[in-house]
Amino acid sequence: MHGGKVPSDSDGDPERWIVPGQSKLCHYPNRQDAAALFYHDHAMGIRRLNAAAGLFGMYLIRDAFEESLQLPKGKFEIPLIIYDRLFGIDGQLQYLISADHHHPWTSEFFGNSVLLNGKLFPYLEVEPCAYRFRLLNSSNSGFYTFSFSKDKLNLIPGSEPFQMIGSDQGLLAAPVAMKALSLTPAERADVIVDFSAYAGQSLHLKHAAAPVMEIRVSGGKTRDSFHLPAKLRPIARMPETSAAKTRELTLVDDKDSAGRATALLLNGMHYSMPVTETPTIDTVEIWSLVNLTDDTHPIHLHLVRFQILDRRRFDVVAYKQAGKLVFTGPPVPPEPHEAGWKDTVRADVLLVTRIIVRFEGYAGRYVWHCHVLEHEDNEMMRPYEVKPA
Repeated sequence: MHGGKVPSDSDGDPERWIVPGQSKLCHYPNRQDAAALFYHDHAMGIRRLNAAAGLFGMYLIRDAFEESLQLPKGKFEIPLIIYDRLFGIDGQLQYLISADHHHPWTSEFFGNSVLLNGKLFPYLEVEPCAYRFRLLNSSNSGFYTFSFSKDKLNLIPGSEPFQMIGSDQGLLAAPVAMKALSLTPAERADVIVDFSAYAGQSLHLKHAAAPVMEIRVSGGKTRDSFHLPAKLRPIARMPETSAAKTRELTLVDDKDSAGRATALLLNGMHYSMPVTETPTIDTVEIWSLVNLTDDTHPIHLHLVRFQILDRRRFDVVAYKQAGKLVFTGPPVPPEPHEAGWKDTVRADVLLVTRIIVRFEGYAGRYVWHCHVLEHEDNEMMRPYEVKPA
């Protein structure tokens, strides 16, 4: 249950797989703010393959506060799960494995088609009014930049505005007006799009310059206008002074003697090595993610939600030689649409990304990992254990 505050034995630990003939009962308390979560297979070493086969879905949690905002609902609220797939000429799904015996694992998977809710080039018929779209990037490796265009298939010109009202772990403090939105794998976005000005027209949801879905707006009278509240859910920023501990955690390539990358590691450690991150229940920690690779990694922590503090450039050579952080630029705060509660953070290339986390809910063993599934399956995942008070 991605993003779920659940007991450890129901969390989907990658070593708690289920084989044919077995079953398992999981308990999801749902005692958390309204949010768009999702569920997916997490079996050790084959997550990327089972996801490519389709083992995932969306899971919406509601609460009274969200209901009080009177957001579009029913047929006016639509989950949009977007991912790419590789199709052969015979229409069958494919997953290509590297033929290089020095590099047998596939470092990333990219398809030749983008699907939305399991369909290729779908269309959606809407009325000329406000809709709520619950977006999820469920691709193995693909990073997407979404926007809405009314320029038919001439999709490069300017995009139409929309309002983002929520991220991974629920509502933002206030709507954020946007024309384009980037999502890494596992990130979610809650957006309001008002089609009242487009009666009788067609728009497209697009990724970069490629159409993903056609949106056909019916003609006729516009429904009563929807008024989006100027304020949403209050979000108190967690002060850095509340942190009981700060951890410096590296994202690194593990290379062989010839300099070829053989694995991707968190803090230089393989999954099977002893647990080193052991926060105490109901305490706050700051995790500084030091990205020493040439890839951006969406880092996901199970059980918890967190806030992004900042991203910052540093002297990579000095860090590799002496293990000391020497910053070469000012801290850059999160973008407005990242300023809410998150469970997946974009750790950019050669930057330090800091998050502040309260470890609450349950004690027990959980995992944190890169959500590029090919990276996760090739050692970019580590266990952590929440200790009782």
